[in-house]
Amino acid sequence: MSEIKVNKITPRTNCGTTTLGDSGDTFTIPAGATISNLGTATGFGGTGVVSWDTSSIKTTGFTAVTGTGYFCNTTSGPFTVTLPLSPSAGDVIGVADYAKTFDTDALTLGRNGSNIAGEATDAVIGTEGIAVTLVYVDVTKGWIVTDSGLQSDAPGPKYVAATGGCVTTCGNFKMHTFWSPGTLTVSCAGNSAGSNMVSYMVVAGGGGAGRDGGGGGGAGGFREGRSPSCSYTASPLAVTSCGGLSVSATGYPIVVGGGGAGSTGGPPNTGSKGDDSTFSTITSTGGGYGSLTGGGCGGSGGGGGRNVPRLGASGNTPTQTPAQGTDGGNGDSNGGAGAGGGATAAGLPAACSHGPGEGGGTGGAGAGTAINTTTIPTKPTGSGQAGTPGPSGSLRYFAGGGGGAGTPSPNAKGTGGTGGGGDGVGCGATDSVAGTVNTGGGGGGGTGGPSSFYEGKAGGSGIVIIRYKYQ
Repeated sequence: MSEIKVNKITPRTNCGTTTLGDSGDTFTIPAGATISNLGTATGFGGTGVVSWDTSSIKTTGFTAVTGTGYFCNTTSGPFTVTLPLSPSAGDVIGVADYAKTFDTDALTLGRNGSNIAGEATDAVIGTEGIAVTLVYVDVTKGWIVTDSGLQSDAPGPKYVAATGGCVTTCGNFKMHTFWSPGTLTVSCAGNSAGSNMVSYMVVAGGGGAGRDGGGGGGAGGFREGRSPSCSYTASPLAVTSCGGLSVSATGYPIVVGGGGAGSTGGPPNTGSKGDDSTFSTITSTGGGYGSLTGGGCGGSGGGGGRNVPRLGASGNTPTQTPAQGTDGGNGDSNGGAGAGGGATAAGLPAACSHGPGEGGGTGGAGAGTAINTTTIPTKPTGSGQAGTPGPSGSLRYFAGGGGGAGTPSPNAKGTGGTGGGGDGVGCGATDSVAGTVNTGGGGGGGTGGPSSFYEGKAGGSGIVIIRYKYQ
């Protein structure tokens, strides 16, 4: 094999042309060799392939050279790229929307005597973020688009997008509050570069209270998960390590449980269990009922009354991890009733609150979260907008247990737990109180005496809040 070693090959005449080999010859560039182009390369783009020019972003009209792709910026106004004159079959050019402005300031491809897709007319490109490659085929069809794509097709941050409920925003986050059943409709599931999970808080309806010395209603089950993209202060019960839910582009039915009814008259003097709330795979169980006798199980347990067996019921039934609630307190034979359990603290027994067996037990405390506190939505009607203020002004509280009743007169009532739990009543005192609407608070226990005092009160309805990063 012959070998020629030179430092430079120059045409015999200035600005002349140097030809390498003859038609059909093959030139091999060995592995590890580098060819550097410091000038203009033409004709290297094979059919359908261009060499993109990154040295000059085009902002005004020009004539394209075959084999080259151009980044065109129409921010200052539309202009025309003139296609090569008298092209040959296999010639190729490309254009790309540099600033994503083709939709407002379109780019025109001047045909320069050749057809474009078989039409003797210029082509106008008006799609934002598009890149187009054209190959010259023949006189009949002229230039034909062989490849096109959008910048939005490229991997990049995409965020969850959804509708449904009462929508509020805080910085880069969006919250959907559901006070009643509805649908969260997800139109974009996002990706890991933006957001692809949602945080949630699902609170069930609180339990209704017993009467005639009845126990307070248990709080509705409280469940919360915080996605990695959300940074708010979550409750102690929240799952925070990858605790959000992945979503897909579909509709998610939202069930918001109603509060259980309080006992209004006649044996067995027992309230009703609250209704469950659900979102996706998350179900929070309704609060257990309070009773004149033993309380009922649920998200949090209902309080026991002044008659046997007087036992408070178990919370976190069925079992969830973390627990969705706590147990109700026991009643006392001397007349006091136990309180309903709250999300984070058990309901107190009668003897523990105001003296041995005299007053009603204090409702268990609920859970405080900042999932939607910066922009508290205003409910069209009713109360309990988005939880109740608690010891910390930065948090809103949900799922407090209902207070137990105190009997006989003048024994003290059991107060409701933070997070919407209703107060119980003592004979001759002010009326017992229902659980606060849309908090999942348990109802306050009723006692003997005038008819309004005699009744146990209803639990508060639940609530569902969804939060995610949307930009």
